[in-house]
Amino acid sequence: MTEYKITYAVDTLDPDPVKKTFKSFYEMEEWLSEEQGRRIEHAVSHSQYTLSEEDLEALQETENTLVKIEELLK
Repeated sequence: MTEYKITYAVDTLDPDPVKKTFKSFYEMEEWLSEEQGRRIEHAVSHSQYTLSEEDLEALQETENTLVKIEELLK
């Protein structure tokens, strides 16, 4: 059985990133989608500027670089 481990940092220097393990790919994918959405929404709602579509794409790319996914074979 395969499990999935996600390590999700707040930024590139985060000494204590979020670490979660999931029993299925779907469960991991769903959590990651919700968490990335929450983080992007937080950045948008706290920005003092109106963000363009390019800004949102850059935020998404940045969030993607902060995620590490590992397969754990059991």
